Amino acid sequence: MTEDAGYRSARRAEEPSGTAVGFILFAAIMMIMVGVFEAIQGLVGIFENEFYVATRNYLFKFDATTWGWIHLLGGALVALAGFGVLAGQTWARVVGITLAMLSALANFLFIPYYPFWSLLLITLNIFVIWAVAAHGGDLREPV
Repeated sequence: MTEDAGYRSARRAEEPSGTAVGFILFAAIMMIMVGVFEAIQGLVGIFENEFYVATRNYLFKFDATTWGWIHLLGGALVALAGFGVLAGQTWARVVGITLAMLSALANFLFIPYYPFWSLLLITLNIFVIWAVAAHGGDLREPV
C-alpha cells in the first residue's frame, strides 16, 4: 500500500457518517425550533398575562409575566446555541446540552400552567440532549 493510499484511507476513517451528521443537523434545527417555541411561550406570558391560569398551592408559583421573561430569555439562548451547533462549534455543544437541560427543567416547573405545551418542549429537549451528546463531536473539523 502506498503512502498516499494510506493517507486517504485514514482521512476517510475520520469523516463523519451520514447518520451522525443527520442527527446533529436534527439536533441543531430542533434547538432552534425549541428556542423559538419557548420565546413565543414567553411573549404570550409577557403580553397576555391572563392567558396562563395559575394553580393554587403550587410551590413554584410565579407571575405569568415572570415565567414569560424566563421562557423568552431561555428560548433566545437555546436558539443561538442551536445556530452554534449547526456551525459545528464545540462550545455550542456544551452550552446547548446545558441550556436544553435547563429548558426542560423550566418547562417541568411550568407544567401546571400549560401541561401539553410543557410536556412537548420537555420531549423535544430530551431529543436534543441525546442527539448532541451522542453525535455532537462528529461535525468537528478533522485535525
